[in-house]
Amino acid sequence: MGDSQGRAAEGHGSPAAAVFDALGAEYERAFAASAAHRESLERLLAGLAPGSRVLDVGSGTGRPTAQTLADAGHRVLGVDVSPVMTALAARQVPGAEFRCADIRDFPLAEGEFDAVCVYFSLLQLERGEQTDLLERLVRSLRPGGLLVAATVPVDVAGVDAVFMGQPVRVSSFGAEEFTTLVVRAGVAVEWTHSALFTPDHPAGEPEPHVFVHGRRI
Repeated sequence: MGDSQGRAAEGHGSPAAAVFDALGAEYERAFAASAAHRESLERLLAGLAPGSRVLDVGSGTGRPTAQTLADAGHRVLGVDVSPVMTALAARQVPGAEFRCADIRDFPLAEGEFDAVCVYFSLLQLERGEQTDLLERLVRSLRPGGLLVAATVPVDVAGVDAVFMGQPVRVSSFGAEEFTTLVVRAGVAVEWTHSALFTPDHPAGEPEPHVFVHGRRI
């Protein structure tokens, strides 16, 4: 299973894996209608050269992010902590590569990627871990490479919540503070977008979303 999965089994990272193992394909269905996510992907595609190497952090079921990028001819590596999600993504998006791992443990080389996507996959990390990970992800971009980061912009640290019926522990930042974190990680921000979205799920509640696009300086 590798070091990262062993570490998850010991308890570090396992809460997120358990939540998304339980949700499985429900998560994809619940968020499929997000127009803001689609707009973000279209903006990303417009900035990519043909055959770009893209890292999708928290790739989930592979849809819509990895599939959209792979269908456009890009070389996609998806990393997700959930074995159920990773297996589902590999079946649904055979044109991309997927690894089941904790991104905090995953080796990232300097300048390895043309783009990195982080769609809503930071929320179950502590604030300090989010800051450290963003810096690592930016270093994994070539100079001028694209970063797309999306989160739920709420000012909370280690708060217990319920997401689509599953207990979760959430940390995040307000929209301005999150954008500042991206800038401090070494990114020139080019576009931000805020939206309110309600997941298509019996337990879905309206939630704010913010999307931040920029380039590694």
